[in-house]
Amino acid sequence: MEPVNEASVISKGLVIGQAALNRLMPMHIWISETGAVLSFGATLAKIFGATAVEGQGFFDLFEVFRPGGIFTVDDLRRREGERLQISPKHAADMQALRGIAVALPAGGVLLNLSFGIGVIKAVSTHQLTDSDFAATDLAMELLYLVETKTAVTEELRQLNLRLQGAREIAEQQALTDTLTGLRNRRALDMTLAMLIAENEAFGLMHIDLDYFKAVNDSLGHAAGDHVLREVAVTLLAETRKGDTVARVGGDEFVIVFHGLTDAAQLSNIAKRVVARLSEPSMFQGETCQISASIGITVSTDYNPPQAEQMLSDADEALYASKNAGRGQAKLFKGMDTEKAR
Repeated sequence: MEPVNEASVISKGLVIGQAALNRLMPMHIWISETGAVLSFGATLAKIFGATAVEGQGFFDLFEVFRPGGIFTVDDLRRREGERLQISPKHAADMQALRGIAVALPAGGVLLNLSFGIGVIKAVSTHQLTDSDFAATDLAMELLYLVETKTAVTEELRQLNLRLQGAREIAEQQALTDTLTGLRNRRALDMTLAMLIAENEAFGLMHIDLDYFKAVNDSLGHAAGDHVLREVAVTLLAETRKGDTVARVGGDEFVIVFHGLTDAAQLSNIAKRVVARLSEPSMFQGETCQISASIGITVSTDYNPPQAEQMLSDADEALYASKNAGRGQAKLFKGMDTEKAR
């Protein structure tokens, strides 16, 4: 038989050495009949420090707050077998412990404690490992499940972020003109529908390039693509960040000016666009010369505004510009005269 030592528990002829007791119950407290702590489990010792605990009075260190009325060792012995909730008095970072008391023949008490549902927090706070728990304790299995769930949840979160990012990219690509990087006709239709539904005023400018076919025919499609990209840069430079600039055809563009319906301001912008687009650009040593004709309309001239009607009226004003000699802008004055001026 293993020799009895000071840290052994003797109950009904059973002798358990300190090492075996720690393996079976790494969160035990052996309390003498006078209330002194005789032995402290290895896991509790890791948290509290065994040298600072052993020999001290149990009730100086802990409070049994459930069930109530336990203030002495005799009180603990009388509540043998009942579930206890114990709170450390001087460890602010230590949550309440769960446990059960067993009365010993010599008059003391053996407490076996656990973290209960607070085990996850305890492991994180005190950097505990599986070696700090009994081999039969389900706490580690719970922790493994939690870690697995956390890992899977994080992987799913990352996957969702990637899918969301891919979806957003795909949506942007579906609304973007691949050559110029401007919005496309689908994006324009969505923008107009949204503005009309939200009753937000806006100005609309339809732009058609003059002499663009001559550039394509004389210098080739590569030169034409170069011109279209240069036009996109110019239109973006002459508009605000919140405006919508779209390429809706081969050499046709539409600009939606959010919240801007002042005819004079829109006309000034159109004049600047015409002036800038009329400046020659170079492509592989060759001069590319174009101009632009523009038709303008504003949503406040309609009650209620309709996207197709406004686009049609802007197109009519655009052709009035072409018929007047190209390289200029005309404002369609709504439902009053039904003609561009």
